[in-house]
Amino acid sequence: MNTSVASSEASDFDRRMMAAAIRYSFRHLGRTGTNPSVATLIVRDTEAGPVIVGRGVTAIGGRPHAETEALSEAGELARGATAYVTLEPCAHHGSTPPCANALVAAGVKRVVAATTDPDYRVSGKGYAILGDGGVEVLTDVLKADADFAMAGYLMQRNKNRAHVTLKMAVSADGKIGRRGVGQVAITGEESRAATHVLRAVSDVILVGVETALEDDPELTCRLPGLESRSPVRLVLDSRLRLPLSSRLVQSAATTPVIVATTEPPDSAKYRALSDAGCQLMACESADGGVALAELLDDLSGRGYFTVAVEGGARVAKSFLAAGLVDRIMLYTGPDSIGPEGVDAPFDADHIPDGFKIADTLFYGRDVCRIYERI
Repeated sequence: MNTSVASSEASDFDRRMMAAAIRYSFRHLGRTGTNPSVATLIVRDTEAGPVIVGRGVTAIGGRPHAETEALSEAGELARGATAYVTLEPCAHHGSTPPCANALVAAGVKRVVAATTDPDYRVSGKGYAILGDGGVEVLTDVLKADADFAMAGYLMQRNKNRAHVTLKMAVSADGKIGRRGVGQVAITGEESRAATHVLRAVSDVILVGVETALEDDPELTCRLPGLESRSPVRLVLDSRLRLPLSSRLVQSAATTPVIVATTEPPDSAKYRALSDAGCQLMACESADGGVALAELLDDLSGRGYFTVAVEGGARVAKSFLAAGLVDRIMLYTGPDSIGPEGVDAPFDADHIPDGFKIADTLFYGRDVCRIYERI
């Protein structure tokens, strides 16, 4: 008997616990392979009030799942408790039994879920197993927040491509830098730290070759303790102009670099970059460059579900024109660059059509506005 009910029945406490679970899911975001980073909290009522007796987050690499981890920690205390899960518990047999069955076997009396798994092997089936096992199911609690956290997984399952976040920093007068002088500090230290956090939770950081030539960036995560979470760096370089002396190529042996190109594999440039440790990705051509839609499909097929686009203006315009940007993170600094600056493709007063404001964050003197595609 299926006993699932809608989120309108959720209490304030349910929403508090789900918010905590979603925050916990960020712990392994970007580190769980092709599985989403899911979190589970198991809460038991006691004479002193509700107590979290088990917690779990999808393990690095994707196994074990969050529910398994939380149930293991809770033990017998899971019987009669409520489980808060950020994604519908799985219903299919893989390398481990279904998490929905495990929750029933553990005697959990109630499951509160944030969002439904779009995977055809799970969608609705996990809830059905719980309901048939006599477990009360409450769905769609803080769904929007959970969808935000696991946007890459949901995009891959729904559209079979990688999710794209366009990150851009603009000055107070709408500039992204000065031509010919390399990197220009537009935002402060706090915003730069937030950028490194974005890198830590992304599968791929993408820039165009013009940015690579102009700025010679490294694109790694350099926050203390998070250095190992540097993502794959990807350069759009249709004609293979990336120098062997660049920081990206020089660090390719320790942090992977993908060069997306339309050049043939038998070219000398292709072989030189490959010999230097870069991964060359043969791409289709479109509008004189790399075909972006096909690129995102290929990245998804390789298990890369989240792409953060960091530069430059031409690349940002290309992704926007192709309708391939899903989220915009726009940092606005407090200072002006002046008429010699390079115009940004947009600013806070001229956001591309099809986006709505989702959040506003403040980092020191900077403002970060997050927009989601409608």
